[in-house]
Amino acid sequence: MAYSPSYTASYRLLVDQSKIRVSDIVDRVSRTGAFVKGLDVAESEGSQISIDLTADLRDSDHRRSLTHALKSLDGLTVSSVADQTFLDHVGGKLEVVPKAPLRNRDDLSRIYTPGVARVCTAIHDNPSKAHFLTMKANTVAVVTDGTAVLGLGDIGPEAALPVMEGKAALFKHFGGVDAWPVALDTKDTEEIIAIVKAIAPAYGGINLEDISAPRCFEIERRLREELDIPVFHDDQHGTAIVVLAALINALKVVGKRIEDVRIVVSGVGAAGNAIIKLLLAQGAKDIVGYGRSGALAGDEVEGMDPDRRWLAEHTNPRLVHGTLQEGLAGADVFVGVSRGGILSGEDISTMAEGAIVFALANPTPEVEPVEAAKHAAVVATGRSDFPNQINNVLAFPGLFRGLLDARVQEITTEVLRVSAEAIAEVITPEELSANYIIPGVFDDRVARNVAKAVKRSVANLDAIEVVPQEDLGEPLTR
Repeated sequence: MAYSPSYTASYRLLVDQSKIRVSDIVDRVSRTGAFVKGLDVAESEGSQISIDLTADLRDSDHRRSLTHALKSLDGLTVSSVADQTFLDHVGGKLEVVPKAPLRNRDDLSRIYTPGVARVCTAIHDNPSKAHFLTMKANTVAVVTDGTAVLGLGDIGPEAALPVMEGKAALFKHFGGVDAWPVALDTKDTEEIIAIVKAIAPAYGGINLEDISAPRCFEIERRLREELDIPVFHDDQHGTAIVVLAALINALKVVGKRIEDVRIVVSGVGAAGNAIIKLLLAQGAKDIVGYGRSGALAGDEVEGMDPDRRWLAEHTNPRLVHGTLQEGLAGADVFVGVSRGGILSGEDISTMAEGAIVFALANPTPEVEPVEAAKHAAVVATGRSDFPNQINNVLAFPGLFRGLLDARVQEITTEVLRVSAEAIAEVITPEELSANYIIPGVFDDRVARNVAKAVKRSVANLDAIEVVPQEDLGEPLTR
């Protein structure tokens, strides 16, 4: 495992220069496999100096072994060790900052009592004004029960909170959307639905996050039916959007059409389910989904839950059976959203010429990317240390920006599909290559393009009543 900025550590070192040279310290650090990012003198007095050493490491064990190696040096004292990732989380990553000034009594009387009562009354008389006069216009709830967090699984709502805070930070940075974590201490489907419905009046949208399958399907389905604001399960649809965007461009690279290719999907949980459905909506004809027991097929559906049965009955037109490795033979596209290390380069070699491999399990892909690249024309992963990173941050900020701006009440398959096309279109034909099929996460064109596409896609739907600016006061009849 290579060193990573997610394991950056800072060491305060007290150095006696009469006993040890700074170059010896750097040499010792480098020998442990650490990458020195900075070496700064904090204080100097005679032969005694204080040094701040910053290094990227492989993992926590590496940090501890480096600490031990430094302590073993004569003339050096390790004063403190700080993990930069933990420092970035101290006190949480979010805060509330008022948008309205509060400088004097006049400001106070307008944003709070007594002036706020006039605004409350206006919203009571016309509830749609809440979209203009409250945070509802630009705020999303990031809701989790902590049952399917990253690759960690069911770790509970408190342990999930750092991820939800991070998600909210991404909403703001990339889409200008205010988002707030809502971590629920319950796994009961009905209770989660009831809680989200109860808090919904404060929000313009709901982003479900890290809720385990198959419960997540029922929760999303019911909330979409019972709420008048958009509900989005990012683990399903965010992943599906970015996978489709990458596939649109990858097919251009290899000169194939989605209607003609054979697609194999490993993993038929939340992400795999949504990916398959969106690929079908884009025109794919031949998709075979694989679970732990093998291929899903319409002639073997007894005992399946409804969501998995739907996949079995609407995919696999050739009624393929058997293992994932057997199904790869002759396939044009592999999409993995399952678990790491289940395939070898030799397995990929059985695919069709011009094969496309998306090995998205994190942190360990289904197949080693370097091995896959020996046989496939295009390779993508979920990791940032290989080309073509499939990252949901390319989708949800711009998607919700467009949904909130257009006052969309429901997210349709068409909205998801055009969002994927908008991401793909960011890369021009001149830029497109096997190593550049998807924009980088910091490409500021992406969120704007997705938001515009969402607003265009809903332009022909029944218009939602919008309160004109000149009517943002009490009704004339009052």
